[in-house]
Amino acid sequence: MKRYKCKISYDGTAFHGYQVQPNKRTVQSELEAALTKLHKARQVKVTASGRTDAGVHAKGQVIHFDSNLNIPLAKWQLALHAVLPSEIAILAIEEVDQNFHARFDAVGKEYRYVIDNRKIRDPFQRNYSYHFPHPLDINSMKEASAHFIGEYDFTSFCSAKTEVVDRVRTIYLLDISSEGEQLVLRFRGNGFLYNMVRIIVGTLIQVGNGEITPDSIPGIIEKRDRTFAGKTAPPQGLYLWEVFYE
Repeated sequence: MKRYKCKISYDGTAFHGYQVQPNKRTVQSELEAALTKLHKARQVKVTASGRTDAGVHAKGQVIHFDSNLNIPLAKWQLALHAVLPSEIAILAIEEVDQNFHARFDAVGKEYRYVIDNRKIRDPFQRNYSYHFPHPLDINSMKEASAHFIGEYDFTSFCSAKTEVVDRVRTIYLLDISSEGEQLVLRFRGNGFLYNMVRIIVGTLIQVGNGEITPDSIPGIIEKRDRTFAGKTAPPQGLYLWEVFYE
């Protein structure tokens, strides 16, 4: 039995998220169905670095699985693409030690969020960005973003459904750049809570449109109360960009 580590990408539009759910189409269920087909009915389980919600995309999700098939490493990518739906791609695959774990060995992640800030929506971007047609003060958003850098209890910026008790996380980078009429927000940290990135984005949008000031962010963090932060930004603008390992 060999263990394989895969870097994958997927268009999350038509999926009910990454994780398996009863009677729903998910990324994990499609991956496991494809591998089970290759293994001729032997059920194969897949483990990911973490889950993504319905509508969220991935450019660099990482998974692992075990296999006893005698497929050369160079052929695995082609074999998987032959049985996977077109929304999922295997970007890279390598054999790893049996102790490797896609989730527990991850030391950090990068997410990106795309805001379409043009006045008139682009129908071809509706599934891949959040259309916000109102003016945004990017300098104020950048000023506010600096307050998120560091180690904090991010209870104010996670879903009330979050079951994790320890909500302390470290954000190393929160960069905002303008690409034409799109804003790209780049987050790097040692881990992220449920809906954390999307809630921070929603709060930064409130800063950008003048609803709150940049210097209000530290107070919101200190409150440790979800009701003080902004709305949760829609899922389609979010991308799991990269997962980091030592």
